[in-house]
Amino acid sequence: MSEVSKAQRAYGFIRERIEDGRYSPGYRLVLGQIARELGVSVVPVREAIRLLEAEGLVTFERNVGAQVALIKETEYLHTMQTLALVEGAATALSAPTLTADHIRRAREVNERMRQSLDEFDPVRFTALNLDFHAVLFEECPNPHILDLVHRGWNRLKVLRDSTFSFVPGRARESVEEHERLLRLLESGADPLEIELAARAHRTATLDAMLDYNAEHKHQGADAVSTAAG
Repeated sequence: MSEVSKAQRAYGFIRERIEDGRYSPGYRLVLGQIARELGVSVVPVREAIRLLEAEGLVTFERNVGAQVALIKETEYLHTMQTLALVEGAATALSAPTLTADHIRRAREVNERMRQSLDEFDPVRFTALNLDFHAVLFEECPNPHILDLVHRGWNRLKVLRDSTFSFVPGRARESVEEHERLLRLLESGADPLEIELAARAHRTATLDAMLDYNAEHKHQGADAVSTAAG
């Protein structure tokens, strides 16, 4: 097996564990230990770490080493703001090439999301959410914009906890917004209208999460005030 394929194997091994939560935020990545698990030298593991660092999934600090990236509220804010812009643009650029089959596939995913609302699993819902949007943005002809969309979704995976875990009411709204977006695409709406609708859909999720955080910070402050009183 070549060094390149060993690095790709190490990359997939580490990334899978970051995405499924086995390597949680702040988890220290010990290169020697990972190399022993994979039966390779530390060289391909180091290369895999470098690739993951470039994607923002891993951080490396002198005297600390590599660890799974931590995301602060400000990073969530910046990631979602950026994703709103680039995913909106990617969806609008994809629109002229989307066929009836694309719309059918997206609508089928959205229907599965709708059916899941009664027995709600936020992690599953989030996975379906990506499936839905991928149908609409993957046809984007600009590879640079598409790369930025992929990077945004990858950054969100670092959080592990779905926004819908905290604000499940947002899930039902999201399904309805998906349907409105599909109707715009079906009607051949102006690309700018499609872009703004896709952008507003993303920022609505961001706003719901920020409102939740603000409310709970306020409640925490009230509890401290009451205890002090």
